[in-house]
Amino acid sequence: MALSRRQKLTIAALLFYWSVIFVLSHIPIPQIFIGNIAPSDKTLHYLAYLVLSFLLWLAINPGKKVQWGKAAVWWVLLVVIWYGVFDEWLQSYVGRNADIRDFFADLAGAVTGLVLLTVFSFWPASVVLTGAIIFFLINFLQAGMAEQLPVASAAIYLFVYILFSLLWLQYIYHHLPIRAPESKWLAGALALPIGLLLVVELFCSVVGNGFNLLRVVIASTGIVAVVISIYLIALFRSSLTKKVSSNGC
Repeated sequence: MALSRRQKLTIAALLFYWSVIFVLSHIPIPQIFIGNIAPSDKTLHYLAYLVLSFLLWLAINPGKKVQWGKAAVWWVLLVVIWYGVFDEWLQSYVGRNADIRDFFADLAGAVTGLVLLTVFSFWPASVVLTGAIIFFLINFLQAGMAEQLPVASAAIYLFVYILFSLLWLQYIYHHLPIRAPESKWLAGALALPIGLLLVVELFCSVVGNGFNLLRVVIASTGIVAVVISIYLIALFRSSLTKKVSSNGC
């Protein structure tokens, strides 16, 4: 059976992502993170395997919700569990310490990814997953590397909010009865990404990570650029369609 375009993209994303987390878990921890990463170490394991199980399921069963009565979900979970065991075992040979708590964080993340796909279909699940990752990732960056690597942090802020905005726009297209260039589409397209940004920044302030105006500007720029670009493209197409229709009359 021929693979759909979405499945091909998902498989490519899975292979790339799996390669990245394998490399990152088998190289020495950069000195810049030592002393800063410890409080978030288990969170990072949890998120890494959450995404892994999420992508693995979608690569095998694109567009389908998880059904725990089917064998496929248990095969996915088994693959992720055995990879987690192998990953922790192999780390002892590359100067990293194997930790059973890391494995349980991996397992919890894998199960959460599958539970997420039990409740939501592809686009809603993608929006929820990306929003959760942004929430935790931004707080980790703010606590661990924002001051040491400001350029890298700024690039990550921009990328994650652009990605979230694109996923949210896809959700609107597939699940909501509004279309660009309607004014209510513009309001809806901006609402959730800006709302997420405000929630993340408020949480950072409450837990003592501070409010970073530059980060807000960068993230807002990415969100607005994506939404306005799609809006202008839709507006141009709408104008072109009306012009062709009027000429035809």
